[in-house]
Amino acid sequence: MVPGFGNIYCLRSPGVFNAMMKMAWNPNTYNKFKAERFLPFFDLTALITLKEELHVIDLGCGTGELTKKLADLLPHSKVLGVDSSEEMLADSRQFQNEDIHFEKRSIEDQLERDMQWDLVFSNAAIQWVANHRSLLPRIVSSVKTGGQLAIQLPAQQHNVTNVMLAELAESADFQPIFKNLNRTDNVLDIDDYAQLLFDCGGTDITVFEKIYPLVLENTDALYDWVSGTALLPYLAKLEDEDKQRFTEAFKQRLISSFPKLPVFIPFRRILMKATF
Repeated sequence: MVPGFGNIYCLRSPGVFNAMMKMAWNPNTYNKFKAERFLPFFDLTALITLKEELHVIDLGCGTGELTKKLADLLPHSKVLGVDSSEEMLADSRQFQNEDIHFEKRSIEDQLERDMQWDLVFSNAAIQWVANHRSLLPRIVSSVKTGGQLAIQLPAQQHNVTNVMLAELAESADFQPIFKNLNRTDNVLDIDDYAQLLFDCGGTDITVFEKIYPLVLENTDALYDWVSGTALLPYLAKLEDEDKQRFTEAFKQRLISSFPKLPVFIPFRRILMKATF
């Protein structure tokens, strides 16, 4: 616990195919598409019943910019941002004040603590954590009676670039390198999340999948988009020569799959909210 902040935490836990792995997050690459990445955050906050003087946990503070925007919506509330990426947290210091603080901690480590919150919030973070059928009930258990849960995550199993990366990793050229990794997708379908929220005692349940149209100049721009997130766990497993081969092969698949310009991607995300 941080003095003056009570029981409030914000966390991110990047992992790889159900196994935790050090990934080199680059805030500059991630923020190239800041406008596109921020849209789901605003849709998620629109689902929240805004109140004052809350104790809030934001699962996945990243650079801290959105944590600050969340705090601005909740007057007189205390928010602590925690992220497992040193690179991301380095940018968070500019947003720290008497109501917002940042620390390094993983989602799994935090859930081991017996703490509860008025609002549990997560924007594009829990997709990196394994076994959502057991993870979601653990997260729900940290919500106070009368508190709220709000989560957004990419629908990885339906997004074309995620599928392309998985298929490339399973190809003859790279399967020997990735053969020991469990590549089971962490993300469930929306029906499953709705059922889990209900089974955990949730009321005022909202779960939906929304397409966020991504229009990019060319496949180089699409590669930049993917390199900020989904590509990272693959590259973390590769040495320099294999890393170059993998990225070049992926770029060629992008060129073949998206011959028309501009490139259009119907990027799917899952948003959910419930009260407990």
